[in-house]
Amino acid sequence: MISAGLSTRENDGHLIVTLRGELDFVDAASVAAALAAAAARSPRLVIDLAELGFIDCSGLRVLARAREQAHQSGGDLLLAAPRRQIRRILALTGLAGVFSVHTSLAGAAQTAGRSGPDPGVETGSHVKAVRALR
Repeated sequence: MISAGLSTRENDGHLIVTLRGELDFVDAASVAAALAAAAARSPRLVIDLAELGFIDCSGLRVLARAREQAHQSGGDLLLAAPRRQIRRILALTGLAGVFSVHTSLAGAAQTAGRSGPDPGVETGSHVKAVRALR
């Protein structure tokens, strides 16, 4: 049974990957393979999480591995528009400070080709990430 959906589209030199449903151990391997292929195609990835309702540690590992692959290719991986429960998981695991987490897809897409922080980015310390959840 597949509980996660994935689609891709290109936008101004970067690839937007939309994740839907639930990303857990059931779909981790297939999503990891799709993200590895996406990172090989375009090292500048924006992962749209607006339609992702759940993620477990397997899913977090998939995102972390994809970020590492993008960095190894000279690019980056940005997270866009996570729902409150996904932001909470990122904050509780300390990953909100590791990933570049944007409040909107537009903000992430705008930042994808630039260096430096964007006003719509939730980065920094664990405490800052927890405050964003309130």
